[in-house]
Amino acid sequence: MKPPVHFYKPLAIGAPQPLRELPVRPERVIHFFPPHIEKIRSRIPETAKQVDVLCGNLEDAIPIDAKEAARAGFIEAARGTDFGDTGLWVRVNALNSPWFLDDMAEIVKAAGNKLDVIMIPKVEGAWDIHFVDQYLALLEAKYEVKKPILLHALLETAQGVMNVEAIAGASPRMQGLSLGPADLAASRGMKTTRVGGGHPFYGVLADAAEGQAERAFFQQDLWHYTIAKMVDACAAYGIRAFYGPFGDLKDEAACESQFRNAFLMGCTGAWSLAPNQIAIAKRVFSPDVNEVLFAKRILEAMPDGAGVATIDGKMQDDATWKQAKVIVDLARLVAKKDPDLAQAYGF
Repeated sequence: MKPPVHFYKPLAIGAPQPLRELPVRPERVIHFFPPHIEKIRSRIPETAKQVDVLCGNLEDAIPIDAKEAARAGFIEAARGTDFGDTGLWVRVNALNSPWFLDDMAEIVKAAGNKLDVIMIPKVEGAWDIHFVDQYLALLEAKYEVKKPILLHALLETAQGVMNVEAIAGASPRMQGLSLGPADLAASRGMKTTRVGGGHPFYGVLADAAEGQAERAFFQQDLWHYTIAKMVDACAAYGIRAFYGPFGDLKDEAACESQFRNAFLMGCTGAWSLAPNQIAIAKRVFSPDVNEVLFAKRILEAMPDGAGVATIDGKMQDDATWKQAKVIVDLARLVAKKDPDLAQAYGF
């Protein structure tokens, strides 16, 4: 294990100094786009205005014969677009693929100073992050990248879930983790073909009642344990947790329900795979207006977080003050991106 005194030292001569705190910005929705499709690439400047993060996808869903075109398309979009305050991410191909090295080298060379985060698929342990960390530092130094590029790990295997704490703390580059339900389901041997969301056969049956013919069945969340474990690891290391893809693009109600569960459990945001999911993610991961207004009253009644206050008959103390501060701080971030919510929140 690297000694604490060396944790924040650059891993290559000439590489930028690692960050000690993550940049503060809204990340409610990470919108994926396939960079090899010119029609979609042409809409990037407009899409960038609607989302918090744009992520070029080079891995899953990109045909093998389009891998190089996707990489070139991402570089073109990165170099030719003013993203303003929208984050620019890329999901590269897996570490064991024949495209990973070129993905990293060509993108850092051509667009390293515009890139915020690199997503690494199927991370299984801290060793994967250590390898990418060192390689990326060498590339940053070689191509004179001015600010460190952060890393985001995808939790897509049983081994990755087992090692999630070590992954979260593996490098000062770690920005966060996302749940990858489809690959994780396959890795675990789960009997489902769904990409995220619940399953009609996964639930609990109510106890039988005398004289009652029907017993109620309550569908449960397949991903509750994994999301909770991921959120705890991320919170402990000061990085961010995200819900990943929801595959049924037409079932907006189920998508919203899954996103809301993740939001309530502590996730910062979620992925969107299609334009209709952008609005869902922004709505879910933006604090409720009434909750923000009530949280502001708590902070106003207890400016330093000390003592006890009663608001609308409800006791408030230092614990509820901390809860209120989480909500208000998030609302301030969102308000910078969304003028309508800023007005509703009273900022």
